[in-house]
Formats: sequence, structure tokens, C-alpha cells
Amino acid sequence: MATSGSETPERSAVYKLGCRLSEWVSDFAAHPYVQLGFIAFCVTWFALDWSENLLTAALSIIAITLTQMVLNRQKEREAEDRRRDIALHAKLDELLIASKRARSELAGLEEREESEIAEQRRIIEDRARQDCAERA
Repeated sequence: MATSGSETPERSAVYKLGCRLSEWVSDFAAHPYVQLGFIAFCVTWFALDWSENLLTAALSIIAITLTQMVLNRQKEREAEDRRRDIALHAKLDELLIASKRARSELAGLEEREESEIAEQRRIIEDRARQDCAERA
């Protein structure tokens, strides 16, 4: 795939169409009325005494297809969430660096180990308690 200058790969028209189709189908299939419709469809199928093998095959194909569409939709949402998280962290880092009272070492904290983040959080909470006590 070709990439633009911003490191985001350009998506083909077919890929974009597939994503839109996955989005629409996964949103449609998640609606409660559609789920009730599938149940009614299966009950009707059995009531008409049609071949169970054909129903099983059709439902298996639908289940596999819907699973792939939902997973594709989830992947797209996670990519968007990650992009927003990175932007939010960049903004917060800028505010920390620009603030005279803030400690600049907190910029980029999200990249450190969890134990370091927890320790910094405890320090921040202790400072907040001390500030509240001094103001009271």
C-alpha cells in the first residue's frame, strides 16, 4: 500500500467500500429487531419443515461473515481511538511543558512502565492533598 506523508496508509476504494459495508451491516445486525427477525426466520423454517442442513449451512455462513464484519468495524474504531489518544497526550504534554507550576517530567508519562506511572500518581495525589490542606 502507498503511504502519504503522514504515515497513514492510503486506502483503496474497495477497502473503503468494504469498511462502509462492514459498518452498516454490523450496526444493522446488532439491532434487536434484526435479532428477533432471525429467531422468527428460524422458527418459520422449522414450522415449514424445510431442510435443516440448508438452514445450518446458511446460518453458519452468516455467522462467519458477520463476525468478520464486526471485527473489521472494531479494528477501525480502535485505530480511531488510538489516534485520538495520541493527539490528547500530545496536547496534555504541551500544557505540562507550558505550565510553570507543572513538572515537565510528567510529559510523556504514558510511555513509562506501569509502576512508574503509579508512583507518579501517588506523588501527584500527595501534592494535591497538601495543597488542599494549606488552603484550608
